[in-house]
Amino acid sequence: MKKSDFYFDLPDSLIAQHPLEQRDASRLMVLDKHSGKIEHRHFYDLCDMLGENDCLILNDTRVLPARIYGTKTQTGAVVEFLLLKQLGAQSWECLVKPGKKAREGASFDFSGKMQGTISKVLENGNRIIDFSFEGNFFNLLEEIGSMPIPPYIKEKLEDNERYQTVYSKYLGSAAAPTAGLHFTEDMLNRLKDKGVKIGFVTLHVGLGTFRPVKEENIEDHLMHSEHYCIPQETAALIRSVKEKGGRIIAVGTTACRTLETAAQENGVVEACEGDSKIFIYPGYHFKCIDALITNFHLPESTLIMLVSALAGRENVLNAYAKAVEEQYRFFSFGDAMFIQ
Repeated sequence: MKKSDFYFDLPDSLIAQHPLEQRDASRLMVLDKHSGKIEHRHFYDLCDMLGENDCLILNDTRVLPARIYGTKTQTGAVVEFLLLKQLGAQSWECLVKPGKKAREGASFDFSGKMQGTISKVLENGNRIIDFSFEGNFFNLLEEIGSMPIPPYIKEKLEDNERYQTVYSKYLGSAAAPTAGLHFTEDMLNRLKDKGVKIGFVTLHVGLGTFRPVKEENIEDHLMHSEHYCIPQETAALIRSVKEKGGRIIAVGTTACRTLETAAQENGVVEACEGDSKIFIYPGYHFKCIDALITNFHLPESTLIMLVSALAGRENVLNAYAKAVEEQYRFFSFGDAMFIQ
């Protein structure tokens, strides 16, 4: 398939620049993956649409305040660092801007809280930086770091917690699993009261999520790697729900990719930990999930390809055209879609 098969025209005005005041007040497009039928609802209506045969699987990763600014010791220049992956106790792979000011050997001070030296420039342009500091690194990061919100959001985020899900737990992501941003504690409690099962996986989202597909033939695209963990409790829950004929509903493409990476051909999921590079596009046979809650994604992205694999490319592009027509809000702080 071609990258251009997943193009749609999106006005900039529909890219949500801030979260709604009430998380679950966002709109919810409900798409029948078989017929292509569309309903327009609100996210809080999800409680009326799910029951005791349904199981939600959520990604409980927590976003690192991974954008930090360093002052170059040699010149006083200010350089932006975006931490991507921890390589050791004090060593991280990062994106740097401007890169020409962060060559190998350059040293930086970060708000007087820690220092860092560029130890290597990688082939892809990323840097490895070795930090020195006193105390707990992640506590320092909470003090000096800011949220790595995507570049298409131009407005300043006033409250960092609005780029975290209410159930976020394990620090490690460079971006939020945004489909989960719509849930509130009250909504989760109401779902549990109805008998809806809720389980958690952890996949630390990398910035590769936002990398564009450059190859016209999508099969030539190389996916980024992201670390995931499926606990025993969640694996047992999934097996139990499947044995009773219930639905496994992934909340977000990250939860979907975690489950599909780990699932056996018969849909069984065992407790495990590893790295996922799975690329899901039309023609893929889903082994575990039955339905998906997700946001609206970028044109020609791996994420719209994944959604198209579940619901069919024509159904998805038709739904996206309707979303544009109906002025839905797109991307990280935008509205949601429930594909069932």
